[in-house]
Amino acid sequence: MMMVSSPFGGGRAPGGLPRLPTPPTGWPIGSYATYGEAQQAVDFLAESEFAVGDVTIVGVDLMLVERVIGRLTWGRVLATGAMSGAWFGVFAGLLLGLFVNQGFVLQVLTGLVLGVLSGLMFAAIGYSMSRGRRRDFSSASQLVAGRYDVLCQPRSAERGRELLARLALKPPSAHP
Repeated sequence: MMMVSSPFGGGRAPGGLPRLPTPPTGWPIGSYATYGEAQQAVDFLAESEFAVGDVTIVGVDLMLVERVIGRLTWGRVLATGAMSGAWFGVFAGLLLGLFVNQGFVLQVLTGLVLGVLSGLMFAAIGYSMSRGRRRDFSSASQLVAGRYDVLCQPRSAERGRELLARLALKPPSAHP
């Protein structure tokens, strides 16, 4: 489960977590190259009956990685606009069909057609207005870390280090 804190709330969130962005506390008990490895380490601690409520995974040396997916063309822009419009149109048609007693299928089809047309129109207008002033490629951004440290509250950090040392000594095929 992933929780995101709100800058507007005070006090603590359910589970005792701070609502405001707060630097992590604790002693380092392990450091890993990937988030998956850090997650496996915490899973191992949990399976070893360790108090994982004392553990925090911290991404260090954060980077924003933007992966280029492809060139942005009129065809791709219009197809994307039509698809997003279709989803919205079907949703609107379903809602309308629930409240109108006649022609449920007609309401959904009308919503679909109007959604596709409006999606095409808005995509075309948006792309034509920005063409030449912005990039002509599509991409996906991801926040990644250079390494992932596992921190633990001092009261159980030594036991956590011992358990993770045992995990590191296991052959790779025996890891959880």
